[in-house]
Amino acid sequence: MPDSTLDRRQFLRLGGVAAATGLAGCSADAPAADDGATATTDSPTETGTQTTQEGSESVYTRLYRDTIGSVVLVRTGQGQGTGFVYDDDHVVTNAHVVGDATETEIRFSEGQWSSGEVVGSDPHSDLATVEVEEVPSSATPVSFAERDPVVGQEVVAIGNPYDLDGSATTGIVSGIDRSIPSPTGYRIPDAIQTDAAVNPGNSGGPLVSLDGEVVAVINSGGGDNIGFGISAALTERVVPRLIENGEFDHAYLGVTFTNVTPSVADANDLDEPRGLLIVNVVDGGPADGTLQGSDPEVVDGRRVPVGGDVLLEIEGSELLTAEDLGSYLALETRANQTVELTIRRDGDEETVPFELGERPDDIQG
Repeated sequence: MPDSTLDRRQFLRLGGVAAATGLAGCSADAPAADDGATATTDSPTETGTQTTQEGSESVYTRLYRDTIGSVVLVRTGQGQGTGFVYDDDHVVTNAHVVGDATETEIRFSEGQWSSGEVVGSDPHSDLATVEVEEVPSSATPVSFAERDPVVGQEVVAIGNPYDLDGSATTGIVSGIDRSIPSPTGYRIPDAIQTDAAVNPGNSGGPLVSLDGEVVAVINSGGGDNIGFGISAALTERVVPRLIENGEFDHAYLGVTFTNVTPSVADANDLDEPRGLLIVNVVDGGPADGTLQGSDPEVVDGRRVPVGGDVLLEIEGSELLTAEDLGSYLALETRANQTVELTIRRDGDEETVPFELGERPDDIQG
């Protein structure tokens, strides 16, 4: 969504994620590898190298053994990535893995191939669903984590980086509630950051807890030990609609905004740096005629937005950051729903009803 001040190029540069690999976790067809799935040694923290033991085997070995049957390779005419079994008939992967393809080839860990039909794709969340013709009995659905992950929690990424089938790398949850670029240029909220090695080919694969539950669907990575995934919470909201309807309608405000920093607060005579100052209202969008944007002015030699509404709360939930708004819209609202926005306008605080729109395919305004 455009409800952010950091564009994709800045995000990738600041985050240290190289443009060549960010959002490119699917790989072009590499030289053919052995069709048998094997665990490879991508890093010193690979499956089997940890010292944590349960009896005679590593906890990571057990986790890998219990999960690998559900992880698949997804191949189209444009490239390939990873996916995992969602239910008896469907596989979840990234929208950028399937691209414009309507048909895919799915390979399971024991080497079986099956045809797949792309039944739903949502580039806004970078998720897609594939209906698989034949799912072997060994490929059981993977459950999603019911609780949000915490920073420091150990996780394992399983997938097919660089055509190395069935690789596992370990790490921790490095950050939560991140906002990352989507293929459409909007932001994917509520994302999970990890330092587990993630490379081209990992996209669409599961990032799992030591309990074997999916905490995120891997989306991008490849630089400075920073990888990202779409959260389990957002995935569980989007995927059922993709299976049922083939698409997911995202709630949309139709504004761009900036955090109210101390300098922005001073320029706008605000008592405290709090909320999100609306910079621009998209013509013809949901906010047109309801919310007010600002104008740029030079204050103390610095160009800052002056005037306009400040978003303080949505449905009673305080908005301290852009991530707060993005996560609330993605996880708690739907397109065409009416919500209450608490705003500050001309020095006064007021609550206004607001009908959310449906996010357009490309960034507007």
